[in-house]
Amino acid sequence: MSDKTITLYRLQGCPFCERVVRSLQDNGVEYESRFVEARHSRRDAVQRISGARTVPAIVDENTGVTMSESANIVEYVEATYGQRETEGEAVRADGGA
Repeated sequence: MSDKTITLYRLQGCPFCERVVRSLQDNGVEYESRFVEARHSRRDAVQRISGARTVPAIVDENTGVTMSESANIVEYVEATYGQRETEGEAVRADGGA
């Protein structure tokens, strides 16, 4: 695994953010959570990185990708990190070999 991690901008208790967290965890991806202001108008950090104030948003230092919208992020994580090598055996995101 790379030395770099994904930074996830999220809100506490946000179901869309939790969907992304589950995808990252299910695919064994290291990530760092940055919790943002609940008030939409105060999410300047998110706007600086993604161009919008919506969460979830990720910055993947491994690939240079920055994106928002949970469905897009989950699709990206599965496409990019969904297949891992463990002890010489390929493991797909759906659990198959």
